[in-house]
Amino acid sequence: MNEFMKAAIDQAEQGICAGHGGPFGCVIVKDGQMIGKGHNEVIKNADPTCHGEIMAIRDACKSIGTHDLSGCELYTTAEPCPMCRGAIMWANIARVYYGCNINDTEEIGFRDKAFYGSDFDIATETDREECLKVFEKYKAIQDKKSY
Repeated sequence: MNEFMKAAIDQAEQGICAGHGGPFGCVIVKDGQMIGKGHNEVIKNADPTCHGEIMAIRDACKSIGTHDLSGCELYTTAEPCPMCRGAIMWANIARVYYGCNINDTEEIGFRDKAFYGSDFDIATETDREECLKVFEKYKAIQDKKSY
């Protein structure tokens, strides 16, 4: 077994034993060294965004002091959901390795499949002109970092 996947599994087991959330653990690796780890803490934090991948990304960013995880690899116990995929892409993570797939996740009661390719029909554009003013202020800043 890959040592980093083993560490992700250990994270998942810690989380479920503590009652923090589902069986989702994750580690982030850069240059062969683990720089971040996390597990699902949705129940613990009463926060639906506290997936294992998100927690590991937060830990890795804090660990190396940047929001840019270029060159990193992510190991997770399950195929990342669309939210986590977005976070992985925003963090510039180079490669993802996962254990269980989306069908396995569904088999234990998670509804990830519902979010793949679904329409976001609960959203309505409003007050665009006022929001564009904020965007223009940001655009005018000379020393900014992109995300």
